[in-house]
Amino acid sequence: MRLSPIDPSSYSNAHELIIRHVDLDWTVNFEKSTISGSATLYFKTLKDDVEEIFLDASELSIASMAIKGSAGEIPLNWDVGGHVDNIGSKLTVYLPTKTSGEFVVVVEYETDPKASALQWLTAAQTCGKQHPYLFSQCQAIHARSIVPCQDTPAVKFTYNATLRHPVGVTGLMSAVRKRSEAGVSYFEQKTPIPSYLLAIVVGALVERKIGPISSVWAEQEQIDESAEEFSQTADFLAKAEEICGPYVWGRYDLLVMPPSFPFGGMENPCLTFVTPTLLAGDKSLATVVAHEIAHSWTGNLVTNRNFEHFWLNEGFTVFVEGKIVGRLSGNASRDFHALHGLSELTDCIKTQLASTP
Repeated sequence: MRLSPIDPSSYSNAHELIIRHVDLDWTVNFEKSTISGSATLYFKTLKDDVEEIFLDASELSIASMAIKGSAGEIPLNWDVGGHVDNIGSKLTVYLPTKTSGEFVVVVEYETDPKASALQWLTAAQTCGKQHPYLFSQCQAIHARSIVPCQDTPAVKFTYNATLRHPVGVTGLMSAVRKRSEAGVSYFEQKTPIPSYLLAIVVGALVERKIGPISSVWAEQEQIDESAEEFSQTADFLAKAEEICGPYVWGRYDLLVMPPSFPFGGMENPCLTFVTPTLLAGDKSLATVVAHEIAHSWTGNLVTNRNFEHFWLNEGFTVFVEGKIVGRLSGNASRDFHALHGLSELTDCIKTQLASTP
């Protein structure tokens, strides 16, 4: 098993070529618990005469691959290596000739019902009990289970997406929604992202505006309390811009997740996922939003090269989060916030030392 020389969690040869843009055409199938469709990958070589592409894949059923050119599509040969727990498989794509510069590869495929990035909920597991629900969590290295990619934060790409889903539910992604119609939504992400920030949600969601470029999304049963709880979002965002500079992502929306969401928040661009446990009723836990907003600069714009250095993402984000809290609520509040974080760190270290001396 040979891994990338720049990322010990990836098979990709991202030191030889990189994905610059991706076009996704996805169809969500709740009955099969799969996403099927195509990914069009726009490559740029970093060296001359590249002969093979190494991609990350995990339990993907690939139907076809082709290189796309002015004369049409040329079918490609590929090989999927053995599956390794937690890492997935090495997908080797054989180019027809030694290649330099820019080129495009189209992949037709389907995800596995047990794709590690996807959580499929039945209607009974939602608040409304009427429609099923799908959400993703690609961080740290689960994007490879929903798209063949260079699943390393060392590579960033823009993307467009066409998302087909059942009529009567809403589809959202980590991108600006350009338009939607019955059963189809269209998205554009103009700022390059690492693969772990690719995100999708499909469910019975409603929207409530909470700021000039912000809305909160939730099931109907939670939308009122969600809008009230996160009403400070525009203030957090304004203070973050004072500290870090202009916000470049176009939208900053919040999505209140089902109870099974395993994190406090996830900084997916344009659409932060937050746990419903933040709905305390008194905004006492809303500083999590300040943290996720800070990620718009520290992590999403400036990113660790690989997950050996993930502490850089979180460390600088906690620092900026404290700055935001201080500017909104005063230095005493910021100091209290820091003491709480120090207490949590101390407890974490004690637990780690006890379990792994």
